Amino acid sequence: MYKNILVPIDGSKLSDKASREAIGLARATGAKVTLFHCAADFPPPVYMESAILAAQVTAGAFRKQAVKHAQEVLEKAAKRLAGDVRIDTLHAVSELPYDAIISAAAKVKADLIVMASHGRRGLSGFLLGSETQKVLTRSKVPVLVVR
Repeated sequence: MYKNILVPIDGSKLSDKASREAIGLARATGAKVTLFHCAADFPPPVYMESAILAAQVTAGAFRKQAVKHAQEVLEKAAKRLAGDVRIDTLHAVSELPYDAIISAAAKVKADLIVMASHGRRGLSGFLLGSETQKVLTRSKVPVLVVR
């Protein structure tokens, strides 16, 4: 059935729940799991306050710290989930997490994406947006949403 499951994680309890679901599914189908973390890219300075911050923290230093954080999140999750299922890790730095998730799925040839959703609706869902919703509407790979 499934051979390679991509699991976007952010270190939250909800993404932990999604990763546990993915491990159970992988165990049942003999699939491997790729844990994926997308770190935010350096925000371009828009206002004067942002320009002051940009002068204190370079884009390179910001990305280096983002990659370090991504590796820590992935390592912690991989250790917690270790067992009889093969687990790979992958990370990216992007301003568009949904796009990075879809690209990661293509890169690892995932045949399923398992991801969490906070289930925001109404105004909060509209204002905050939903990376899960964006993946659902743009992905050519099936998506299993865990709430």
